[in-house]
Amino acid sequence: MIVVTGSVTARKKTFNEVRQLSIEHVHRSRAEPGCISHAVHVDCEDSLRLVFIEQWADRAALLAHFAVPASRDFVRALQPLATGASTIQLYDATQLEEL
Repeated sequence: MIVVTGSVTARKKTFNEVRQLSIEHVHRSRAEPGCISHAVHVDCEDSLRLVFIEQWADRAALLAHFAVPASRDFVRALQPLATGASTIQLYDATQLEEL
């Protein structure tokens, strides 16, 4: 399984637009093959920062997601609305059984 975390910080004036674009992206992504989960959250310590948590079945599914035109459009749409560059981290994960 591939776990993806990422974030974007909106400007005060653009937060609602960034939030709406993010929710649309999450809903669209959930329907893609190999998407286990995809969510966006507001950071409790910085209310202008949105944090993404995703799980993908494998690297191929994630690469297919990155290749979807709507995913690239989403990233391009965020750039002028954000205070800086968005972040993304990819992790190759194995689910542990209960401890």
